[in-house]
Amino acid sequence: MKPRFRVTIEKLIFGGQGLARLDDGQVVFVWNVLPEEVVDIEIIKRKPEYKEAIAKEIIIPSPERVEAKEESFLSTSPWQILDPTKEDLWKKNIALETYNKIAGVVLNTDEVEIISPPEDYGYRNKMEFSFTETVDGNISLAFFERGGKKRFAVHDSALARPEINNIAKQILAWINTEKISMRSLKSLIVRSNMAGEVIAGLFIKDRLTFNTHPKLTTACIGYTLFYSTHKSPASIPTELLYQIGQTQLQEKILGSTLSYGLFSFFQINQAMFTAALKDIAAFVDPNKTLVDYYSGVGSIGLPLSQNGRKCILIDNNKEAIALAKQNIAQNNLKNCEAHCTPAELMTEHIKKEHMIIVDPPRAGLHKNVIQTLLTRQPPRIIYLSCNLSTQARDMRMLSEVYRPVFVKLYNFFPRTPHIEGLVVLEKIV
Repeated sequence: MKPRFRVTIEKLIFGGQGLARLDDGQVVFVWNVLPEEVVDIEIIKRKPEYKEAIAKEIIIPSPERVEAKEESFLSTSPWQILDPTKEDLWKKNIALETYNKIAGVVLNTDEVEIISPPEDYGYRNKMEFSFTETVDGNISLAFFERGGKKRFAVHDSALARPEINNIAKQILAWINTEKISMRSLKSLIVRSNMAGEVIAGLFIKDRLTFNTHPKLTTACIGYTLFYSTHKSPASIPTELLYQIGQTQLQEKILGSTLSYGLFSFFQINQAMFTAALKDIAAFVDPNKTLVDYYSGVGSIGLPLSQNGRKCILIDNNKEAIALAKQNIAQNNLKNCEAHCTPAELMTEHIKKEHMIIVDPPRAGLHKNVIQTLLTRQPPRIIYLSCNLSTQARDMRMLSEVYRPVFVKLYNFFPRTPHIEGLVVLEKIV
């Protein structure tokens, strides 16, 4: 049995853990805790500056603690234990602290709004499941434990849209009928649109053939079987083994019909994304060319270009840009164009007369993009981010020329610690 340590939780921090200190003063970040709780913890990671841990026993619980909806909550949505009426408050506090400490921007709670969807569960339009073998010898859907490599069986996911869980179970039933061994199974990706249509991809680690396959239904409109090399743990196609039905879904966003595939970056929570897009639209100058960096399939830039505005999409993913070009054509957007190249290598489109929108990956903006923005100084930068820490870092780097004029938070991922932030930066006159 691992040694346990008793600690008192000070507060929740960026990332979702609770902050505590061991008897020797070393900082420890703890999962499965809330502020002011006294808990017994087990260490799961050791770093020179801090440790990470999981609370194994709650000695004195917080009055804000509620019973988690799932046993697997720590793996997928570790804030299931937090009273949902307090979730927005904690997310706002964490965001304000992040902007203050990293960006040097002091905001108070009255200045920043956070909006949440009406539903806490059943909102995710994409899930990736692993597999494990149960005691009866059957295969089950599974997730990986928090901070480890161990897999545990799950029936479904409370965060996923119902049609995703239904199709995942149907494919699982086929796996058990075909008696596919655990050694051959890697993962299952299932994604859906707001209409309830689903496409799915099963990844196996052997080149197997089957006499039967999962059948298409009114809900499941596409299924693909991939061989994915065992040399990588990721769900990456090595070879196409079987495909039936469609490989793309469509979503209608602010009047634009957008197609995307199994691997496309596309926002997980469509209701919250649409709300953010409407806020972005309020800051887009109709008379300026719009440049959408890290554009993906065009989910931001194209809905904002329905009135004939010129829009340039830039992304380094070939499939995303191919779909962006398809979306430009199917929406008859004559003034839009898409380029497949890393944003940092196509900075010539950052011009003083252009409107710049960025929605970068978690790593934030590349230094070449930041330097070009500082040099050419377009009047406004609209920055949507899934990682407030790198967004705040970039805001500080841009602060010699730009100041924030609008900050808003979106609870894209209820019952998890994740926060989406929209910041509009304007050139200092």
